[in-house]
Amino acid sequence: MLNFRNDYSEGAHPTILEAMRKNNLTPVVGYGKDEFCAHAVAMIRERFSCPTADVHFLVGGTQTNLTLIGCALKPYEAVICADTGHINVHETGAIESTGHKVLPVYKEDGKLTPADVLSVIRSHTDEHMVKPRMIYLSQSTEVGTVYTRQELEALRKLCDKLHLLLYLDGARLASGMTAPDCDLMPADLPRLCDAFYIGGTKNGALFGEALVLVNDALKPDFRYMIKNRGAMLAKGWLLGMQFEGLFTGDLYFTLGRHANAMAARLRDGLLEKGYELAYPSKTNQVFAVLDKDQIFELTTEAAFEFTKNWSKTHDVVRFVTSWATKPEDIDAMLALL
Repeated sequence: MLNFRNDYSEGAHPTILEAMRKNNLTPVVGYGKDEFCAHAVAMIRERFSCPTADVHFLVGGTQTNLTLIGCALKPYEAVICADTGHINVHETGAIESTGHKVLPVYKEDGKLTPADVLSVIRSHTDEHMVKPRMIYLSQSTEVGTVYTRQELEALRKLCDKLHLLLYLDGARLASGMTAPDCDLMPADLPRLCDAFYIGGTKNGALFGEALVLVNDALKPDFRYMIKNRGAMLAKGWLLGMQFEGLFTGDLYFTLGRHANAMAARLRDGLLEKGYELAYPSKTNQVFAVLDKDQIFELTTEAAFEFTKNWSKTHDVVRFVTSWATKPEDIDAMLALL
């Protein structure tokens, strides 16, 4: 069975597994207070040019979003996102369970603009409605598109004007930052965001995300919030150890480039065969328009996800490549198609 269902089906990159094996019996302090986490924090601060940022390691993306948003917003404040945003679609109401409303905006390309944000702000007029306070973005988006530096700067300018927080979900940050149409550099993220996270689960780690807090107002007592949300891992060194491996050399972004290259190979093959693509993704998610009967037949030999209806005869499916995808996997999928 060919696997293009997601980018976290495989375990971990061999470099990370070897580090975990090597240090398996090394006794260390728990709860992220160990030397591995401290070193990983220093590496992330250096790589993203944010020497004063606080960095916290959490297990998964939903857990990270839930903890950060729950801490940053007051009970009556809400978060704005694209309708395809992970917090709106794939987190089982986790944000709403904290008492914070998610305000979605329909976006075909998955990207918010200042005009989108202003429309939400203007439609929430007084204390009888929730108060929009945070903008939630993801890089790359849930439909594989990416924000450019200019787009992020425009949103930052609006945030400064309206006193909004800008938070970037980086579950697929490696793929987004190494996409051919992305001109953002690592140092741009702490310059433009109040907080962002660096995704490990979908890019070579066994599990784990690194949350970077840039805005000083978000930093005090954040570990209390992590513990309160049940998000503090006793064996925290397992997280730090993995991010040490990812940020040794250029491994983190190398893995993202590989995933993108495999997706480009698949995308080019689809186009050569005359298939239509639903979104202009240049990252590791490929959205293909396929005949409904063909989709049914393909499910016996390949794993992928249904995304949405396209027409009476066709649907959109998503193929996802990863750091572990091989060229022969792509060729075999194209042969099936």
